[in-house]
Amino acid sequence: MTFSNENYRKLKEKTDQVKVGMLTTMNTEGFLFSRPMTNQQLDEDGYLWFFTSDHSTVAQQLARNTHVNVSFSDPGKSLYISVSGHASVSGDRQKIEQLWNPLVAAWFPKGKEDPQIALIKVHVHAAEYWDADSGKMRQLFAVITAAILGEQPNDLGEHGKISR
Repeated sequence: MTFSNENYRKLKEKTDQVKVGMLTTMNTEGFLFSRPMTNQQLDEDGYLWFFTSDHSTVAQQLARNTHVNVSFSDPGKSLYISVSGHASVSGDRQKIEQLWNPLVAAWFPKGKEDPQIALIKVHVHAAEYWDADSGKMRQLFAVITAAILGEQPNDLGEHGKISR
């Protein structure tokens, strides 16, 4: 099952604005662990792609438990995204070639042919976002007004849930 065109467009629009996400997996002790990962692409099939090493801790964790969350945030734009799904490690050389860029070389100095280079492929199940691009002063005014009136603030921006 894939996203509707509108859901896909919204999620792509939001994730394209924030390149680095915190990928959360479960470690061997059963605790959640997050690390920053650079989003390479949200493809048309609803997969997020990240470069990794097939010998990395995250690759080992995904071999045991595929459930993940990726959170993106840009506090300056008041944009926050939470994505849940299943992830796997892929050695797809064609996809590595397609996504390769000079910044990835910092982690893989041997280049695209590095035998340990791999991709994390996150199959997005659902996402939620909060986008309050209305400006800090407008947000502050809405919060202060709500506090004075004893109400919860509204009109703080767009909040959406995206699912397959």
